[in-house]
Amino acid sequence: MGLLRNRQSGPPPTIFKMREKLISIGDDSWIEDADGNRVFKADGKALRVRDTFILKDASGNEVAKIQEKAIAIRDKMKIDLPGGSATIMKRAIGIRDRFKIDLDNGPDLSAMGNFVDHEYTIEQDGNKVAEISKKWFRVRDTYGVEIEQGANIPLILAITVAIDAMVHG
Repeated sequence: MGLLRNRQSGPPPTIFKMREKLISIGDDSWIEDADGNRVFKADGKALRVRDTFILKDASGNEVAKIQEKAIAIRDKMKIDLPGGSATIMKRAIGIRDRFKIDLDNGPDLSAMGNFVDHEYTIEQDGNKVAEISKKWFRVRDTYGVEIEQGANIPLILAITVAIDAMVHG
């Protein structure tokens, strides 16, 4: 897929291919690995007052639930995972947006960059955990998610789905 760029050291990241506007309400969309295998399914739940998405593995097991907060002054979504939860909040900083991700059982994350064009990074304690980019693909409406080794893959993919829904929803 051409996502691995000149890495200096360390194990290679795990790479996924996603579609822009991944989920419309009621739609299902697959997330593929670097080899084109369907590994996660984002399931949009129709007929809900709040946006709700379920991230499932290839076997159909729920790995994360992403839900819009009902009453929030700012854009906010909650992610429930088997090992805990996270809350994503949109923060305006000047003319650019930024997302803060509060984890209930670990150091918080932040996402910075150009969210409209799917060109951003997710960091934890100043270290890059994931990079999201459209530049790696020639296929229209497709972008890549490159996740560093050791990162919680379902959490990072759920964050990406939530940001997509908050920015493009």
